[in-house]
Amino acid sequence: MSKKQEKYDRAYLRMAREWGKLSYCKRKQVGAIVVKDRMIISDGYNGTPSGFENFCEDEEGYTKWYVLHAEANALSKVAASTQSCKGATLYITLSPCQQCSKLIHQSGIVRVVFSEAYRDTSGVDFLVKAGVEITHLPFED
Repeated sequence: MSKKQEKYDRAYLRMAREWGKLSYCKRKQVGAIVVKDRMIISDGYNGTPSGFENFCEDEEGYTKWYVLHAEANALSKVAASTQSCKGATLYITLSPCQQCSKLIHQSGIVRVVFSEAYRDTSGVDFLVKAGVEITHLPFED
Protein backbone atom coordinates (compact mmCIF):
# COMPACT_ATOMS: atom_id res chain seq x y z
CA MET A 1 0.00 0.00 0.00
CA SER A 2 1.33 3.44 -0.87
CA LYS A 3 1.94 6.07 1.81
CA LYS A 4 -0.70 8.27 0.17
CA GLN A 5 -3.31 5.47 0.26
CA GLU A 6 -2.52 4.74 3.91
CA LYS A 7 -2.94 8.43 4.72
CA TYR A 8 -6.42 8.42 3.13
CA ASP A 9 -7.32 5.11 4.77
CA ARG A 10 -6.43 6.43 8.23
CA ALA A 11 -8.38 9.65 7.62
CA TYR A 12 -11.52 7.76 6.57
CA LEU A 13 -11.17 5.41 9.57
CA ARG A 14 -10.98 8.43 11.89
CA MET A 15 -14.19 9.72 10.28
CA ALA A 16 -15.83 6.32 10.81
CA ARG A 17 -14.80 6.40 14.48
CA GLU A 18 -16.33 9.87 14.90
CA TRP A 19 -19.52 8.67 13.18
CA GLY A 20 -19.66 5.69 15.56
CA LYS A 21 -19.79 8.11 18.49
CA LEU A 22 -23.32 9.02 17.35
CA SER A 23 -24.49 5.53 18.34
CA TYR A 24 -26.68 5.15 21.43
CA CYS A 25 -25.33 1.65 22.04
CA LYS A 26 -23.53 1.26 25.36
CA ARG A 27 -21.63 -2.00 24.77
CA LYS A 28 -19.91 -0.98 21.55
CA GLN A 29 -20.10 2.05 19.26
CA VAL A 30 -19.25 1.20 15.65
CA GLY A 31 -19.05 3.55 12.68
CA ALA A 32 -18.88 2.90 8.93
CA ILE A 33 -18.13 5.05 5.88
CA VAL A 34 -18.55 3.93 2.25
CA VAL A 35 -16.17 5.65 -0.18
CA LYS A 36 -16.25 5.47 -3.96
CA ASP A 37 -13.98 7.46 -6.27
CA ARG A 38 -12.70 9.42 -3.23
CA MET A 39 -16.23 10.52 -2.35
CA ILE A 40 -18.18 9.47 0.72
CA ILE A 41 -21.39 7.97 -0.63
CA SER A 42 -22.77 6.66 2.66
CA ASP A 43 -22.25 6.40 6.39
CA GLY A 44 -23.73 4.49 9.27
CA TYR A 45 -23.44 3.54 12.90
CA ASN A 46 -24.91 0.73 14.95
CA GLY A 47 -28.32 1.35 16.43
CA THR A 48 -32.01 0.57 16.41
CA PRO A 49 -34.12 0.89 13.23
CA SER A 50 -35.87 4.18 12.44
CA GLY A 51 -38.89 4.77 14.65
CA PHE A 52 -37.65 2.58 17.53
CA GLU A 53 -36.44 3.82 20.92
CA ASN A 54 -32.69 4.50 21.03
CA PHE A 55 -31.88 1.75 23.52
CA CYS A 56 -29.67 -0.95 22.02
CA GLU A 57 -29.40 -3.17 25.10
CA ASP A 58 -32.07 -4.94 27.15
CA GLU A 59 -32.36 -4.90 30.96
CA GLU A 60 -29.62 -7.54 31.28
CA GLY A 61 -27.22 -5.53 29.10
CA TYR A 62 -27.51 -7.79 26.04
CA THR A 63 -27.81 -6.24 22.58
CA LYS A 64 -31.38 -6.43 21.25
CA TRP A 65 -31.73 -8.72 18.24
CA TYR A 66 -33.04 -5.98 15.96
CA VAL A 67 -30.10 -3.57 16.40
CA LEU A 68 -28.56 -2.83 13.00
CA HIS A 69 -24.81 -3.00 12.57
CA ALA A 70 -23.00 0.08 11.26
CA GLU A 71 -22.19 -1.43 7.86
CA ALA A 72 -25.77 -2.69 7.41
CA ASN A 73 -27.02 0.85 8.09
CA ALA A 74 -24.53 2.33 5.61
CA LEU A 75 -25.43 -0.21 2.91
CA SER A 76 -29.16 0.34 3.49
CA LYS A 77 -28.68 4.06 2.90
CA VAL A 78 -26.97 3.36 -0.42
CA ALA A 79 -29.77 0.98 -1.44
CA ALA A 80 -32.30 3.77 -0.82
CA SER A 81 -30.30 6.25 -2.93
CA THR A 82 -29.23 6.52 -6.55
CA GLN A 83 -25.68 5.46 -5.65
CA SER A 84 -24.05 2.05 -6.06
CA CYS A 85 -21.42 0.34 -3.90
CA LYS A 86 -19.93 -1.42 -6.93
CA GLY A 87 -16.17 -0.87 -6.70
CA ALA A 88 -16.35 1.01 -3.38
CA THR A 89 -14.35 0.74 -0.16
CA LEU A 90 -15.96 0.25 3.25
CA TYR A 91 -14.20 1.82 6.22
CA ILE A 92 -15.37 0.40 9.52
CA THR A 93 -14.15 0.62 13.08
CA LEU A 94 -14.85 -3.07 13.84
CA SER A 95 -14.35 -5.95 11.40
CA PRO A 96 -17.62 -7.29 9.99
CA CYS A 97 -19.61 -10.24 11.31
CA GLN A 98 -20.79 -13.15 9.16
CA GLN A 99 -24.16 -11.61 8.32
CA CYS A 100 -22.77 -8.21 7.35
CA SER A 101 -19.99 -9.84 5.32
CA LYS A 102 -22.60 -11.39 3.04
CA LEU A 103 -24.20 -7.97 2.52
CA ILE A 104 -20.81 -6.37 1.86
CA HIS A 105 -19.93 -8.93 -0.79
CA GLN A 106 -23.34 -8.78 -2.48
CA SER A 107 -23.26 -4.97 -2.56
CA GLY A 108 -20.17 -4.94 -4.80
CA ILE A 109 -17.73 -3.49 -2.27
CA VAL A 110 -14.21 -4.51 -3.31
CA ARG A 111 -12.21 -3.39 -0.29
CA VAL A 112 -12.78 -3.30 3.48
CA VAL A 113 -10.54 -1.35 5.85
CA PHE A 114 -11.07 -1.84 9.59
CA SER A 115 -9.30 -0.77 12.76
CA GLU A 116 -10.42 -3.25 15.42
CA ALA A 117 -10.80 -7.02 14.95
CA TYR A 118 -14.09 -8.64 15.99
CA ARG A 119 -13.62 -11.79 18.11
CA ASP A 120 -15.17 -13.98 15.39
CA THR A 121 -13.05 -13.74 12.22
CA SER A 122 -15.37 -15.84 10.03
CA GLY A 123 -16.85 -12.70 8.41
CA VAL A 124 -13.42 -11.49 7.31
CA ASP A 125 -12.47 -15.03 6.24
CA PHE A 126 -15.58 -15.14 4.04
CA LEU A 127 -14.71 -11.79 2.41
CA VAL A 128 -11.16 -12.94 1.69
CA LYS A 129 -12.57 -16.11 0.08
CA ALA A 130 -14.93 -13.90 -1.97
CA GLY A 131 -11.97 -11.87 -3.29
CA VAL A 132 -12.59 -8.70 -1.28
CA GLU A 133 -9.37 -6.91 -0.33
CA ILE A 134 -9.01 -6.63 3.45
CA THR A 135 -6.81 -4.13 5.29
CA HIS A 136 -6.40 -4.06 9.07
CA LEU A 137 -5.19 -0.62 10.24
CA PRO A 138 -5.29 -0.33 14.04
CA PHE A 139 -5.82 3.16 15.44
CA GLU A 140 -2.52 4.76 16.37
CA ASP A 141 -3.62 6.56 19.53
